[in-house]
Amino acid sequence: METKIVSVDNHMDNSLSYQQAVDILKSGEVVAFPTETVYGLGALATDETAVQRIYDAKGRPSDNPLIVHIGRQEDVDKYALNVPEHAKALMERYWPGPLTLVFHKRPGVIAENATPGFQTVGLRMPDHPVALELLRTLDGPLAAPSANRSGKPSPTEAAHVYHDLKGRIPLIVDGGRTGVGVESTVLDMTTEPPTILRPGGLTREMIEAVIGPVHAESKTSEGEAPRAPGMKYMHYAPESPLYVIESDEAVIQRAISSIHEDGKRVAVIGPDEYRNSGADWYFSVGARSDQQAMATNLYNAIRQCDETEADIILAVETASTGVGEAVMNRLLKAADGKRF
Repeated sequence: METKIVSVDNHMDNSLSYQQAVDILKSGEVVAFPTETVYGLGALATDETAVQRIYDAKGRPSDNPLIVHIGRQEDVDKYALNVPEHAKALMERYWPGPLTLVFHKRPGVIAENATPGFQTVGLRMPDHPVALELLRTLDGPLAAPSANRSGKPSPTEAAHVYHDLKGRIPLIVDGGRTGVGVESTVLDMTTEPPTILRPGGLTREMIEAVIGPVHAESKTSEGEAPRAPGMKYMHYAPESPLYVIESDEAVIQRAISSIHEDGKRVAVIGPDEYRNSGADWYFSVGARSDQQAMATNLYNAIRQCDETEADIILAVETASTGVGEAVMNRLLKAADGKRF
């Protein structure tokens, strides 16, 4: 299969590009497109065969549910039942935005393999002009996980999608680099209090400012189906083993020295301040105090490590507050829990 890339520009008439993407989606195929978080791989969420193509293209486990993207807030009632008032308050405040809300699903609408084994569905309205225009031109829901091979770092540029899925999908809509950099926060509105199933681009503090305290889900047990994307399987991992390390320059320098004594090469992902720590490769994600920059740059830095000959990758931790909670979630997933 040939994979084409079409670029769109917010200052131009891109109607032909959108129509090309819509035609492909309506034919039952998949299309990659940008959101404010990462690039997604979309298929008509009402078409079971199309949804299966997402799993096939990504090599994604079939029990890992998909988030359904919509273009208008009023579309929620087409796919969900019993939408509570505090969910509506969150939608009014933060949609479009990096927040997925899980509801009881309306029977017989969303393809069963988009929500395998669950009577719930995660809905979100992305805050990206390309994603919204595509959804509104399509006038339908898109099931869309991140547009990468399963387990690998999520793509924040069209080139990342092409690297992972060339020959596996027909079209990539290039809308430039994404801004948030980590996936949406997934909040289960069917529990009391609501439960954060996956931390993401919208912080717990921002949610609680609107609806009060929320619960945080622990990771999925062995043999249990994940209730949201990113809960069960190892994700976001580079080719070489990655370890999370304390944000202390002396600790990092000692670790690098130890690795070098073993005759191995090391790449470090960390803040600007630790550039001179002696690593063979250093990929900065921004200032130590800027968690949002770390979120935006994290996946690109992990992908850059794959272009080196590093034997070991060290990723510097950040505080688990604000968007740092999502960053640490992704780092620990990429490291499979390993710390140096």
